[in-house]
Amino acid sequence: MPTQAAPTSSGLQSPSSRSGSSSMRLWLLLGLVILLIVGAVLGLNWWTHGRFVQSTDDAYLHADQVTVAPKVSGYVDQVYVAENQTVAPGQPLVRIDARSYQAALAQQSAAIDARRADIALSERQLAQQEAAIDQSRAQLAGAEANAAYAAHEAERYKTLSSEGVETQERAAQAKNQQDQASATLKADAASLAVAERQIAALQAQIEQAKAQLEGAQAQASAAQLNVGDTLLRASIAGRIGDKTVQLGQFVQPGTRLMSIVPTAQIYLVANFKETQIGRMRIGQPAKVKIDALGGRIIEGRLESFAPGTGAQFALLPPENATGNFTKIVQRVPVRFSLAAPADIADHLVPGLSATVEVDTTQAPAPSAARAK
Repeated sequence: MPTQAAPTSSGLQSPSSRSGSSSMRLWLLLGLVILLIVGAVLGLNWWTHGRFVQSTDDAYLHADQVTVAPKVSGYVDQVYVAENQTVAPGQPLVRIDARSYQAALAQQSAAIDARRADIALSERQLAQQEAAIDQSRAQLAGAEANAAYAAHEAERYKTLSSEGVETQERAAQAKNQQDQASATLKADAASLAVAERQIAALQAQIEQAKAQLEGAQAQASAAQLNVGDTLLRASIAGRIGDKTVQLGQFVQPGTRLMSIVPTAQIYLVANFKETQIGRMRIGQPAKVKIDALGGRIIEGRLESFAPGTGAQFALLPPENATGNFTKIVQRVPVRFSLAAPADIADHLVPGLSATVEVDTTQAPAPSAARAK
């Protein structure tokens, strides 16, 4: 009996092959649906939110550091701080040898004492001169009385002589006494005038001495300031950086000795393109990623915009009216305040790079809106 041949594999597929192919198509379809959903979600998120987020990686931390420089010259006598040390306001930093300035202060103090002695002497001379004026006035009053009496006697003896009661010699004697009394009166009047003019001279001398005293006091104040300026103190709280001063070094006024960096007042300056700042407002929140901290996010807030693009404050601002103009997108410096957590505050130093994202859909903080 002839045997029947089995069907070949090129004909009909087995049930297991058909189920595997259906499963693959199902997974591919499911994956395509998931990709479409994810794409739709991402697209919707970009349309409603993402396209309003402005970001830049041209951002760096800043701090308004203070340069420590002396106001007086001299040799450095003491250095009280070390590199990277934290200091408080008023803490001593450097002391300059103050012996020459203390000597100048002592000299000016002696000059003040001398001027005060001159004023006291002039005031005593003025009091003495006033007494002399009183004496001259009394003498003038006596001379006036004598002159009046002599004039009366001369007139009387003249009348008696003309009547023959008295001799002409007695009349001449009375006339002579009148002339002497009149001369004495003029001399006493002149003496009084000289004494009164001396009062004005003594008063001017006192005023001059007072002016000299004020000048000496001003010079003493300047000398006192110089003595105080030999001790340099920290004006703000922060950390010491760029320390170049050494013990025994001779320094001049304005010599850079060190800098104080207020690390507790770190802020960020981000340079956004001019096409990005149209919707930015003061007070809007921002997310800041510090490169040195592995991209850790720090909350920030937009504080202010620079009053010009970076090119405007360059050493050589561009001049576009030269005939070879090429339009370049400008960048505007924008300042942000930072709310750094305590565990990383010590790691934030000026110069670190960062990435900033500003959500321009969020309204500014109420306080910032009022300030604006």
